[in-house]
Amino acid sequence: MFSKVLVPLDGSKVGEAALPAIEHMVDKLGAGTKVEVILIGVITLLRHWVVVGEASAPVSYTEEELNLIKKRVEDYLGKTGESLKKRGVTISTIVSTGNAADEIIKAAEQTGADLIAMSTHGRSGWKRLAFGSITDKVMHHSSIPVLMVRAPEGTMNE
Repeated sequence: MFSKVLVPLDGSKVGEAALPAIEHMVDKLGAGTKVEVILIGVITLLRHWVVVGEASAPVSYTEEELNLIKKRVEDYLGKTGESLKKRGVTISTIVSTGNAADEIIKAAEQTGADLIAMSTHGRSGWKRLAFGSITDKVMHHSSIPVLMVRAPEGTMNE
């Protein structure tokens, strides 16, 4: 049985699609079963574009801006974990920066997670090849099981 589950979230409804599956799993386990869910948010863009007239240039976030972004991600993860907390699940959060797939795999190893539960857009064929898939990369490089939950049709554009 899984007792420590890592759930990557990106702030979208698509990203949150794995949460109902985890809630369902917790409900089936019954009272007294200890489950920890680690919510992770990865900040992948460490710079923004500044446009002046017809010219544009990438500019790294200042430390203050990056700290503000991290705080917003932390607040989002905490708020999103409330429904699981009400079910008696221990919630912890991680905010990291870098390549999303690499950071998810690293967090799973560092926390001792025994399952990664994440959503997928369900792309296939050329779309998957063109856009890549964080879920696919995690699934193929993780040393622990990955539960992929396809996002409901209505959330694909959110």
